Amino acid sequence: MVMPDTFSAARLNDLQRHVRAASRALPAPYPAFVLFFSYCDGEERAEVAIATGSSFDAAWQRGLEAVRSMQQRQTGRRRWLRIDWPSAVESSTWGELRTVLDNTKRNYFRLGLALDAGFECAFLEQELNGNAMLYGGNQKSAAELNEKNFLIYFRNRFKGRPAPGFREDDEVFLFAGSGVFFDGADIHPLHPSGLDAGRRVVDRLDVDLVTSMILDGSEFLARQVGSDGRFVYGYHPCFDRAIGSYNTLRHASATYAMIEAYEVTRSTTLRDAIDLSVLCLTRHLVSHALLPDGQVAAFLLEASNEIKLGGNALAILALAKYATVFGDEDHDDLMEKLALGICFMQDRHTGAFRHVLKFPSLQTQEDFRTIYYEGEAAFALMRLYDLTGDERWLCAVERAFGHFIRSGHARHHDHWLAYCVNELTRYRPREEYFRFAIDNVADHLDFVANRITTFPTLLELMMATREVLYRLRADGNHSHLLDRIDMPRFEAALEKRAFYLLNGHFWPETAMFMRNPRRIVGSFFIRHHAFRTRIDDVEHYLSGYVAYRAHLQRNAASATVTRNSTDSMR
Repeated sequence: MVMPDTFSAARLNDLQRHVRAASRALPAPYPAFVLFFSYCDGEERAEVAIATGSSFDAAWQRGLEAVRSMQQRQTGRRRWLRIDWPSAVESSTWGELRTVLDNTKRNYFRLGLALDAGFECAFLEQELNGNAMLYGGNQKSAAELNEKNFLIYFRNRFKGRPAPGFREDDEVFLFAGSGVFFDGADIHPLHPSGLDAGRRVVDRLDVDLVTSMILDGSEFLARQVGSDGRFVYGYHPCFDRAIGSYNTLRHASATYAMIEAYEVTRSTTLRDAIDLSVLCLTRHLVSHALLPDGQVAAFLLEASNEIKLGGNALAILALAKYATVFGDEDHDDLMEKLALGICFMQDRHTGAFRHVLKFPSLQTQEDFRTIYYEGEAAFALMRLYDLTGDERWLCAVERAFGHFIRSGHARHHDHWLAYCVNELTRYRPREEYFRFAIDNVADHLDFVANRITTFPTLLELMMATREVLYRLRADGNHSHLLDRIDMPRFEAALEKRAFYLLNGHFWPETAMFMRNPRRIVGSFFIRHHAFRTRIDDVEHYLSGYVAYRAHLQRNAASATVTRNSTDSMR
């Protein structure tokens, strides 16, 4: 059967051969073959049809008939077809399932669920999680059966069927599965059940793939910038609900990440969004105040009139990056005033910082809020020093690092401090700073390698530290410090984390199960926050992958030089 105006007969035959070879007959009492056909035009949540049969061909033909009907209802320009099949099925009960969910991190239940042995009513894992059917809210760390959301989707999906009663002893069936995604041109095998479940198999994380993800993620951020320069702060994709709050610190940090991405993509759309965002930042989000010593400082303000140490820092980082990439000097005076604001928040004797002030009084509101603010502040001052050569900023960073070292800040494994110490050791290659950089990750490698959440800042931590370690290797004075870290384990953890972040990318085969696939496809999400897609979430994935791409390019260039050198000796 040829699908009209969409898929060529040849590619459908290829798809059929792939599914036939990969799927296996199930034992009784289940149907021999169960195929889930999920179809999406990119405009609305995928429709899913279950096709069963005593033979593969029978199930396949029923599935294609269902897809043809879906095509008539969906008219968007994309044509995404995903086919899944159970590879193992196990009988259970609602009571047993609740126990399993109690011991599973929220949104990390990775099995499908059938309500009957005949698979007349069944749900893929992606349907369960994409409709928040197993999500009890962000106050509960474990997965939880959400009967309300479950019934909403059930009644929409299986109209006229009796709804489940969720009684403890009622039988249900859990299944592991495999699948394949077809975009009309290419066939992408999907990972079977597990932490990678449901997204395409990627054998090699190369420059082209990473560049593509950077392009997609940064274009998503660009689309969030309105004509006033403000972002749509984020979405809950399961129901396409916008996040109504705002955070000016994250406005600045997302702008910084967009400029990083622009260096890779050179997208005019991205450049336009960056200009709007910077204009909003400088004209509407920053206010000035007279300091006790008579100097005028600038502060990034939240709507609540809070001044956050990290807010000033991210504003400097965004403006310094803008100046570097675009050769712009218009914001030099503003950056100096923002830096004066940071220095006003620093104790000149101890090097420690106050974290939150109240505007316009500049009185301390909170001495400490989050460890990240201090690393952000020090990194921002280093970037400003790199841009201007003004010793005030370097002195402030060294005072801060005295505090960081005395206070044992390396135990926090902060990626911002990793960024900062990487810059600091370029100008002050002192042993205590190199040691801090190493201690910031040395006992954290198992966490980096095995953390179940994508935790994108871990890749940033590793990439910044890698810069320090490779410079240290060439440093004749301090290279002995490399004995403090297991380099093979470090490299293995870094690569594993870079690959694992693929699980936080909205591939089409994942986005298609959300309420509005077109809005979020190509962006990045945080699974345990119900697939939340917020500008700062996307920002950290982008920054990590921008650094990782540069690492891949250097490795490729080094390999080319090595090959050429070898060839010249022959």
